[in-house]
Amino acid sequence: MKKIILTLIAVLGLAGSTHAQTWKMVVTKDDGTTDTLTTGKVKSVSFAVEDKNTESIIIKELYNGGCPLDEGTSYFQYDKGFILYNNSPEVAVANNLCVGMISPYNSNATNGWYTDGKLSYTDYIPATTGIWYFQQPVILQPFEQRVVSINGAINNTLANSHSIDYAHSAYYAMYDPESGFNNAKYYPTPSDSVPTSHYLKAVEYGMGNAWPLSVTSPGFFIFQVKGTAPAAYATNNSNYIYEPGNATTAVWRCLKVPAKWVVDGLEVYVAGNSKNQKRLTSDIDAGYVSLTNRLGHSLYRNVDVQATEALPENSGKLVYNYSLAVDATVNGAGVIDADASIRNGAHIIYEDTNNSTNDFHERKQFSLRDAK
Repeated sequence: MKKIILTLIAVLGLAGSTHAQTWKMVVTKDDGTTDTLTTGKVKSVSFAVEDKNTESIIIKELYNGGCPLDEGTSYFQYDKGFILYNNSPEVAVANNLCVGMISPYNSNATNGWYTDGKLSYTDYIPATTGIWYFQQPVILQPFEQRVVSINGAINNTLANSHSIDYAHSAYYAMYDPESGFNNAKYYPTPSDSVPTSHYLKAVEYGMGNAWPLSVTSPGFFIFQVKGTAPAAYATNNSNYIYEPGNATTAVWRCLKVPAKWVVDGLEVYVAGNSKNQKRLTSDIDAGYVSLTNRLGHSLYRNVDVQATEALPENSGKLVYNYSLAVDATVNGAGVIDADASIRNGAHIIYEDTNNSTNDFHERKQFSLRDAK
């Protein structure tokens, strides 16, 4: 393939510099067959990767509740982030991968999407305020993860030791001031360590100068736009819907994200609140996980212990006696210390049943802090 690409570049370059000649471009395929194109009729040549094992890309962890300050009794909540993970031994590829949050922002808020005790939508998800999307296809090697800073793509620990250091060249950042999400508290200029190619872009169709992911109980999901570019889909007025019972203004505007586009989702409840209501449909997430915020806690996937122990390459590499689950009785949380095992060279397979009650637990700290 590398040889073919170089040949194409050379041929097109030669064709462009020799105005009196028309060149033919011959592409030889793996099976030996060829396609011939006249360069004079070729407007442009581009190469794209195809989606592959996209369903293996999962939300491994979400950190959204903030942490205590070093001084006093207050807290800091401008350091949100999440981790995607390839939960398989095969390469995973996702084009047009986007990040969204569901309406309403909080699980215990008045929810106008309910009619007679049931959600009024089934084949789409109402994504509020705006969406974010990766500039390039997301390509994850087997068991590889991708860290994304939602807010504060800097070393936040310099000002607050309980916070998160996102100043890393492999990390990604949700940073696009031109979109309208330009509140400097939420979006300080990212660390020079984070390449600009790792910035996610955004489309704001709601109100405000920041993407207000709930610090208590978000409905958080990732999805792929199909058939067009994310920006084109999110700026098309025909794709908008408004929360029932409210004015048809930007305050209540949502984007209709087809449910079949959703790759993974996480329903979060306010711990101990009797007014929590489901927002994600059961085909995306049939359960929920609770969060106690302001303590530096995260929401972390449970290990599929049987599948992980069955991987032959994990022999002698798994670390046990996991102690970071807030509730040590949570499914799978008290057996394998996943991140310690990963640092030891192991491959982890996480639970993925589309039910966050079974798949997630509340963790005492964001795993990015474990090796500190």
